[in-house]
Amino acid sequence: MQNLVNYALAYQAKGLSVLPIAGKRPLIKFADRKPLTADEIKKIWQEHPYAQIALRTDRFFVVDIDRNHENSVDGMNSIKQLPSEYFPETLEQSTKHGGRQLFYLKRSDMKVNQLIGYLPGVDVKAHINNYVVVAPSDGYKWLNKHAIVTAPKSLVININQMRASNRRSTPDDIVLRPRERNSTTDLLETIANGLGDKGLRNKTLAGLVGAILFRGVHQKEAYQLALMANENTPDPLPEEEVNRTFASMVRRDMRNGGEMSGRK
Repeated sequence: MQNLVNYALAYQAKGLSVLPIAGKRPLIKFADRKPLTADEIKKIWQEHPYAQIALRTDRFFVVDIDRNHENSVDGMNSIKQLPSEYFPETLEQSTKHGGRQLFYLKRSDMKVNQLIGYLPGVDVKAHINNYVVVAPSDGYKWLNKHAIVTAPKSLVININQMRASNRRSTPDDIVLRPRERNSTTDLLETIANGLGDKGLRNKTLAGLVGAILFRGVHQKEAYQLALMANENTPDPLPEEEVNRTFASMVRRDMRNGGEMSGRK
């Protein structure tokens, strides 16, 4: 297997945030941390010479097109239903299982939201703590040498509108009548629907994190659930505010016998 350290260094030199991975699992903790430096990359690859490469979707996002979808849906057919100007030529790669990924720079004038299930067979990976495996990792290949172009405003608007529409829609064929509501029901619905309106978001987030930690969820996973709830909020909290609230609730949980005190 090829040592990819020089490719990792080349990506880093272009200002991209490199992650060493094994399979699709990151070999380091990276959430909300600064990108690796060249020296850090060299050291990691000395310890893991056959690590593959992923890039965090912090400066760019990816339109991930599945061509072998489990429901036999070809994402390329979904893409073709939208105006061609939504998807200008940009850097593109093929994936290990025959899919394609289009890379677009995030706009400075509007936020693009991550959306799993953007279209049938198509996801949008955009969260700053998400990542995509890239060539020349095993099974991945660049299909052109284009520079990554900035996403058209029309594409970003469409993604965000689809996300808002998906949040509101409740098709009868997938609505299940719950047997019995309880506190866990409320917890899961908060994660799915977000933290509510301004003035309530911090209090709701604190209650959510406290309830998750009380149920024995480890801090790493609890943090990801908190980010998910914030991401599903129409007007999300700034990331630093999420971090501050989360850290405060972790300290409170530890005082009450939480994870680091041995509670499971």
